[in-house]
Amino acid sequence: MISASKSADSGPEALKPAGSRIIRIEPSKGWVSLKIGELWEYRELLYFLTWRDLKVRYKQTLLGVLWAIIQPFFTMVVFSLFFGRLAKMPSDGIPYPIFTFSALVPWTFFTNGLAQASNSLVGSANLVTKVYFPRLAIPVASVLVGAVDFVLAFAILLCMMLYYGIVPTINIIWLPLLLALVIVTSLGVSLWLSALNVQFRDVKYVIPFLTQFWLFATPIAYPSSLLHQPWRTLYGLNPMVGVVEGFRWALLGAKTAPGVMVLVSALTALLILASGALYFRRMEKNFADII
Repeated sequence: MISASKSADSGPEALKPAGSRIIRIEPSKGWVSLKIGELWEYRELLYFLTWRDLKVRYKQTLLGVLWAIIQPFFTMVVFSLFFGRLAKMPSDGIPYPIFTFSALVPWTFFTNGLAQASNSLVGSANLVTKVYFPRLAIPVASVLVGAVDFVLAFAILLCMMLYYGIVPTINIIWLPLLLALVIVTSLGVSLWLSALNVQFRDVKYVIPFLTQFWLFATPIAYPSSLLHQPWRTLYGLNPMVGVVEGFRWALLGAKTAPGVMVLVSALTALLILASGALYFRRMEKNFADII
């Protein structure tokens, strides 16, 4: 916790220049405020952390940013072969390859954010232990760096829509809100995992199992229309369900409008983000000691 006070008129503090401030760094007690305003004050640091993570991610790689396209594309090929052609999985009247790829674009953004942000504090141990700044900036930067991958994969999605002759409807105006829902979900889960990973280093081994389970718990290879009400709405408790079905509805004109499902997913994502941020801030006082 930071507290600031103006220099005193007498004593040792009188030696300080006029108008200077004393910054006192003390451990917080109990549940503390999120101090989002403080994060905004360090926005330049947030920018440089994001740029640093982006350069580190693709440094000395053979294909560079092409990995942002290769990963979802080949996953689409595998799903199209086994689920689309062999298992004859329904796709709500949409060609199965683009049905799957439209879900993999936001999904890849989500999972990459989880993988990078969950270990971001441990990976920045030298910075955390030596310099004061809002620790929230580290996982936030790790999530935001995935925006570059998202833009590249989204460009491929638009090309596929052109190939299949799919024209977006007016529903595309909801796309920015759906993208915000992806960011909120990824950041919320990442705050929980990054804070837990500082104290329990085996959390990083849990993440691959978590993402694999979450993949099949999300309607990427299959449509949520296979479920009937009220189970389809309850399915929205998985926030990525609303994201995936929302993307298909907004971009591909899927007939199964997500409706209440997106609202349920949004409320769940906000709950995860709020609880994750509060837990992160509560544990922040111990990061430098145990990292």
